Amino acid sequence: MMSKRISFPLLGICCALGFTQAEAQQIEKPGIASPTSFAIVVDAGSYSALKNEITAYKKAVEKDGLGAYVISHNWSKPDEIRAVLQKLYNQSPKLEGAVLVGDIPVPMIRDAQHMTSAFKMDQRRNWQSSSVPSDRYYDDFDLQFNFLKQDSAKKNLFYYALKPTSPQRIEMDIYTARIKPPVQPGESAVEKIRAYLLKVVAEKSKTNPLNDFFVYTGHGYNSESLNAWAGEQISLREQFPDLFKPGNTIKFMNFRMDTHMKFTLMNEMQREELDMAIFHDHGSDDMQLLSGYPYVSNPQPSIDNIKRYLRSKVRSAAERKGGDVEKTKKGFVDGLGVPMAWMEDAFLDSVKIADSIFDASTDFAIADIRNVQPNARFVMVDACLTGSLQLDDYMAGYYPFNNGKTIVAMANSVGVLQDLWPDEMLGLMQYNVRTGNWMKHIAYLETHLLGDPTFHFSGNKAIDLNKAIVLQRNNAAYWEPLLNHASADVQCLAMEKIFRIKGVAASAMLRNKYFNSNYGVVRMEALKCLSQINNADFKAVLLASCNDPYEFVRRQAAYLLSDIGSEDMITPTVELYINDNHSKRVAGKAKDALDFMDSKKVKELLPSIYAKHTHLHNGKEDLDYLLKQQDYTVFKIDRDMKVVMDKSKPVKERLAEITTFRNYNYHTEVPKLISLAMDPAEDISVRTTVVEALGWFFHSYQIEKILNMCDQLINDKATPEALKLQAEKTRRILKEHNLSIK
Repeated sequence: MMSKRISFPLLGICCALGFTQAEAQQIEKPGIASPTSFAIVVDAGSYSALKNEITAYKKAVEKDGLGAYVISHNWSKPDEIRAVLQKLYNQSPKLEGAVLVGDIPVPMIRDAQHMTSAFKMDQRRNWQSSSVPSDRYYDDFDLQFNFLKQDSAKKNLFYYALKPTSPQRIEMDIYTARIKPPVQPGESAVEKIRAYLLKVVAEKSKTNPLNDFFVYTGHGYNSESLNAWAGEQISLREQFPDLFKPGNTIKFMNFRMDTHMKFTLMNEMQREELDMAIFHDHGSDDMQLLSGYPYVSNPQPSIDNIKRYLRSKVRSAAERKGGDVEKTKKGFVDGLGVPMAWMEDAFLDSVKIADSIFDASTDFAIADIRNVQPNARFVMVDACLTGSLQLDDYMAGYYPFNNGKTIVAMANSVGVLQDLWPDEMLGLMQYNVRTGNWMKHIAYLETHLLGDPTFHFSGNKAIDLNKAIVLQRNNAAYWEPLLNHASADVQCLAMEKIFRIKGVAASAMLRNKYFNSNYGVVRMEALKCLSQINNADFKAVLLASCNDPYEFVRRQAAYLLSDIGSEDMITPTVELYINDNHSKRVAGKAKDALDFMDSKKVKELLPSIYAKHTHLHNGKEDLDYLLKQQDYTVFKIDRDMKVVMDKSKPVKERLAEITTFRNYNYHTEVPKLISLAMDPAEDISVRTTVVEALGWFFHSYQIEKILNMCDQLINDKATPEALKLQAEKTRRILKEHNLSIK
């Protein structure tokens, strides 16, 4: 079939969206017949300059068996693009994904922080900072938004609020990615896109199995838990068994391995044969934080670390307005017992230069990645903010849009949770699964692909998962035989699909998979899906998960025990803390979980639980520590709730305390919070903020009370409209997280 370029007037679409622009939109149809289709969405200026390269990219995609549209226009709002993509999705062949090329509007999403992994910011702050740049606007058609405004300074940013009546969970219909290179003053985005597309076309002509892979874990990540690091190695062996056979390569690197791992990583990144690189680290829009001060035990290196620390603090005091250098020095002498001489050279040029060089050697800055050639075809950076695609210049973009062979990167546009499951279903990439089709199963609001989402490694072709993911989405009969597939991640995909199709009816299958699988990742997928059902099967699996061999399952169990917070979860939480005390991240989360439970009951049960563990050499000290922790928790809750409940306090002060309940689910305080929400004499902003905060108690044992509150507010004609809408939203959030609740 020959491709044809046609023009669709936007008038019909635009009128429906409230626009009157009638400018023609250029759509070039696919040049082949294929079971599914793909859209290359590009701004008119970029298309005019890059027509030959875009045509070559289209042909390369189609050579792989995926028919591609090219859609160009002077896009004035995200609504225009969403309408076109949704139209293509609803026709045959069904659209499976899209790539957004060049100057494409960036949706900035508000009122949807519960769909991020961790981002929580007061939306009264600067809108650019307190909104989430997210292409879920383009790829999840069920989500409903209200348009708020276009940014007055950055005209490419458009603000939307998630409607209270919208679904409140992400379930992507298609995948998306951005071909948006970072640019600095004087650089041409068009020329960078040109070079990138030529690289992609060349790479698509090659056969490249996934057989060379490294994972790096940076300092501060997952509390630097060695059990977390070891657990990932075990799970990746389940997911990529062939990588552990002769002739293949998989490397696990850790910040502890060298003082300056930066240079080892730069060497690794530039290996021609490297296929995949995963970075677990902290970061920002212009930095990846790789290493800290050296882990040392000998006296002199330890002294060197302390001196660096002291010099940095002294310099900070000098730079700080009103800072007192001599007072700062004396404070360290008195507080730490260090000699004054260790700080005397802080302002010597030679020392400042040496410290600066040392610090620069601990991290990746933008300049570092600009000046190397990253060759891993797929790069994952699961740090905060490195995928800040709303900016002109951003860190993660330098992996694909560079002179190396990297084709696609995954990164996050805002802050992100450390305890994500970053490797979920990653093994699907051994089965020719396109990076976009993988990403659509694991994405949060902030998750983005940068580069070509149709990229895939060559691999096992026994099953066409790309086709099945799109066309068998609602066919449980297709997925059920794959529950016993040899691949752990194909099993996980089948479980996730059946869960999405059957909901609560999938519960018995998920429980059975948990209790009968040798694969930690399969057990984790079962726990994850069951947590969204929240029934007896979930509770049985959760309690078993506290003793699971896979560290990540135990870690997530600690989170879920905290989320539930009921009296019957106290003993399992304490037992998890005792039995897994060597797993830093698990033990830390279990300890924190006790703070959100009934402190009176926790203190009552702790002695009897510890009495059963007579083998503990430090049992009494541990018990005393936890009891004191509970005393502080009681004090803190009492102090904060006095502010929350006191109508004489400034509303701003009360709101600040109420919003902390989004992060700190003190379950025992739910009835008091509900009383505020139900009080018609209470300030409306207080009532609304309380109802919003209670929407974060996803699995609380108090959930029925919260839902009853929502129903009463919704059905009461006297309820102010804003409060009624927030009650509807909270109700939807909680029900979508707990499918067993009618």
